[in-house]
Amino acid sequence: MPHSDQTSNSNWTILFICWLIAVISALGSLFFSEIMKFAPCVLCWYQRICLFPLVLILTVGLFPLDKSVVKFALPLAIAGWFIALYHNLLYTGIIPESIQPCSKGVSCTEDYINLFGIFTIPMLSLISFSTIVVLLFILKRRLSK
Repeated sequence: MPHSDQTSNSNWTILFICWLIAVISALGSLFFSEIMKFAPCVLCWYQRICLFPLVLILTVGLFPLDKSVVKFALPLAIAGWFIALYHNLLYTGIIPESIQPCSKGVSCTEDYINLFGIFTIPMLSLISFSTIVVLLFILKRRLSK
């Protein structure tokens, strides 16, 4: 297999992994709210606003592999990452509740799930966005060569 074909295949694989993480995260988010009946807080909604379009953008970029997909997906993923980071800082108490945007409605520190003392819904979101951002930066660097 020529080198360019291998590079193209691995670039597609990186983008596919980003898409897979985004799809699993979106379905997980919908599962928690629609099946488990966990009401999403304001910050959860903002993260969804960043996540749901990623699924569509990454899908379009996969078939065929479109190198410009990174410039559309990366800003959404970075915005989602910052919101998820803020949400985790708020959830863990590093940011005081007095400056939280979730003063009305569902609390942004609601403890719906807490596996092993670390895996909460905000942490799952941060892990997803972190992985997507890192992979998109890797892909961006590979495509710029």
